[in-house]
Amino acid sequence: MAAVRLGCAERDQVDAHSVVEGLPTAAEITEASAKLEDPSKNQILVVHDGDVAGYATIRWWQERDDTWLYLHRGYLLPEHRGQGIGSAMLSWAEERIRQLVRQHGTARTAMIGANAMASERDATALLQEAGYRQVFSLVELELGNLRQLPERGSELPAGIRTGPVGTSHYRAAWRMVVDSYAGTSLTPKWTFRDFCDTADPACWRAAWDGEDMVGVALCSIRRHDRTVGEVEELSVRADRRRLGIGRALLLEALRGLREEGATTARLHTSTANPHRSYDLYESVGFRRQNQYVRYRKPLA
Repeated sequence: MAAVRLGCAERDQVDAHSVVEGLPTAAEITEASAKLEDPSKNQILVVHDGDVAGYATIRWWQERDDTWLYLHRGYLLPEHRGQGIGSAMLSWAEERIRQLVRQHGTARTAMIGANAMASERDATALLQEAGYRQVFSLVELELGNLRQLPERGSELPAGIRTGPVGTSHYRAAWRMVVDSYAGTSLTPKWTFRDFCDTADPACWRAAWDGEDMVGVALCSIRRHDRTVGEVEELSVRADRRRLGIGRALLLEALRGLREEGATTARLHTSTANPHRSYDLYESVGFRRQNQYVRYRKPLA
């Protein structure tokens, strides 16, 4: 399966260092497969003359507007494309999703989803021909050298202080991020338990006004490549935006990544982001790299 991903890289213009969808190792694929619910039924291989030529997986989750999204993702070596194999993989995924929806009783709010990078011309054409429509896209940005960070952030408003995030701050940090998505759709629900299960606070930073948290930056080191840091979330309370708090938090968190051994940093954000986040990220040195598109199709 790792060889399939590598074999697709040149034609599909895969960014090997992407934190959204790069080139996973066999160990990373093993780890991801183990997290699937019933991998024997929700993952298939395409085998040609004894070798794996492609594979597809299905995952699902409930989104903030209560939509149940069933997402399939497939990969097929370029030399096996154009022969109906990709269409057969797509048909398997859709039929399996219909079975899952019946089992789960989620037909009222279920949607079929699929991902493709903007550079994946074959996958994009296949999805569009099958009736899928783009619903949003993500842009990935990279800061290539953490040693070249601006040395100073913005001057913070009077009374605002910043510092690390301890376990006693977890619920406030989680709530800060969850509230920043209020009124948005197309994003998974994120429970406090999920937050705690993946907490990695070494490079987290928050801002307070007295005892009230008004902003948070959640950054982490990539487990399988500790030279790469990721900005996972950057949220500032609505009434405290445009005051320099976000930029100060971002720079502090990036310095934390540098101290932990990272040399570069990545992040991704929606192209429809209403908060002009691009301006902030680019002001500290991030540059746009890749675009990832989410497609959807009604269940029926």
